[in-house]
Amino acid sequence: MSQQTLQWGAESLWQRLEPLLPGLSVEVVARSVSTNSALLERARVRAEPPTDELVQVRRSVESSAFGRRAADVQPCLLVAEHQTGGRGRLGRTWQASAGASLTFSLSLPMNPADWSGLSLAVGTAIADALEPSGAAQRIGLKWPNDLWLMDAQPMPGNPPGRKLGGILIETVTAGPVRLAVIGIGVNVKPQPLEDLSSGYACLQELDLEATAPSALAVVAEPLVQALKTFEKEGFAPFAERYAARDLLRGQVVTTTQAGVPTGVAAGISPKGALLVREGDGRVHEVSSGEVSVRLGSSAEDSR
Repeated sequence: MSQQTLQWGAESLWQRLEPLLPGLSVEVVARSVSTNSALLERARVRAEPPTDELVQVRRSVESSAFGRRAADVQPCLLVAEHQTGGRGRLGRTWQASAGASLTFSLSLPMNPADWSGLSLAVGTAIADALEPSGAAQRIGLKWPNDLWLMDAQPMPGNPPGRKLGGILIETVTAGPVRLAVIGIGVNVKPQPLEDLSSGYACLQELDLEATAPSALAVVAEPLVQALKTFEKEGFAPFAERYAARDLLRGQVVTTTQAGVPTGVAAGISPKGALLVREGDGRVHEVSSGEVSVRLGSSAEDSR
């Protein structure tokens, strides 16, 4: 299916989601540098005082690839058929060929008591939505924001899976409102990408008929429901489901967080921090920084 023939069903999607997010717009653009950046910039323009310079900025925004609505903070689901400069965590680039990935961002005002664990809740909702009904569980979650496709028969000495998707969550203050922008990227079709340290997996390995629009139709409502649940109840309702897909648990990891040495991943704290157990039994919470892991090497292998 070519980029030109993608049928997104935006009106049907809006009809399903707008009762959950009043004021929502669903927008599809052929190309965007970054859907997250577009929505963040839209909110920042709305928040600035109306100077003469800003009027020109607003006119520029409204005439550029920001979709139908510019300079507001109402909920918006913005889809790019081709995202040319997608960003991942810690400034990494999200690589995607035109039409081969689902790339979208959802912005909405949020005011949770605690933001901790939001990316884990989002990952859990996306993985649960994408997993084929009745199939063996193959989508794993790598703390804090990656989805992996676990190989049915991993080769000895190789990682047990490859990266399927990623999540980037950013927030911005726009007047009295705190706006969350949840960016999602999911590989849909095979792509000739190189130098990917986490490998490459795509939805068509699970379902040959998968397309970017069909994936969006599957994940959009569960994502909205998860965000509403998280805002009210935090990470707790997602903890058990996340644990069932936690691919780091029992793996040897090294972190960049000060004072946390190499150890064995021991699950997730109630607030979504990664637990790392040292050889002497002490357990540390990792809530920031980078975590590297020798996937496929367990605690037993490191002894």
